[in-house]
Amino acid sequence: MSEAAIHDAPSAKQRRGGLFGFLRDLVIILLVAFLISFLLKTFLVRSFYIPSGSMMHTLEVNDRVLVNQLVPNVVPLKRGDVVVFKDPGGWLTPTGAKDPTPFEQVLQTVGLAADTSNQYLVKRVIGIGGDRVKCCDANGLVTINGVPIKEPYVFLSDGNTRASGMDFETTVPEGSIWVMGDNRYGSRDSRYHQEDPGKGFVKESEVVGRAFVLNWPLNRFAWLGDYPDTFAGVVAETERQKQKQ
Repeated sequence: MSEAAIHDAPSAKQRRGGLFGFLRDLVIILLVAFLISFLLKTFLVRSFYIPSGSMMHTLEVNDRVLVNQLVPNVVPLKRGDVVVFKDPGGWLTPTGAKDPTPFEQVLQTVGLAADTSNQYLVKRVIGIGGDRVKCCDANGLVTINGVPIKEPYVFLSDGNTRASGMDFETTVPEGSIWVMGDNRYGSRDSRYHQEDPGKGFVKESEVVGRAFVLNWPLNRFAWLGDYPDTFAGVVAETERQKQKQ
């Protein structure tokens, strides 16, 4: 006959060792997760909170977006990109928004919460270095290098039909961009800062990155495109002008 093996019940010391081992592993897992999140936030992807309606209806107030920080240092900026950038100086006014709690600040630092600080803006790139941007033509459209563009992302409020209520004409310096909000009659963008020292341009060095996805709220989840068809004629005309030079 075979005898059944008899095992002693775990001692209190063994139980404590198992519990401490579990807690130790849990702490290590959390530290690694925080480290990965911090590295992603620092070098690759960062989350931002949308506090205003300047990009309606592409982005609404209280939306959250994820930003690709490889743009523009690794991946070049393109016309049509939605970008987050630091205030070039005088674009933002104090909002009186409530400061984040210490816990929220920690979560923002490690990349687990959207950045809510009042020093960043989000707009769409309309002109890049060398572009001649003008508005409006006889049909009320923005033109880039003489090519009119039809902008399906633009929201025109109060029955307005022109792509801008303000006429302007400018040439974008190399290393800078000209930006405008999709809510054209509710955005204090490049058009309104032409008298500033920066002439309304945003330096590429001030760009944090390109917003590529609307990730919150979940019922509005969407990829943020750059509308290549809108700017296809501009690309072709720009290349043609370069070949003539």
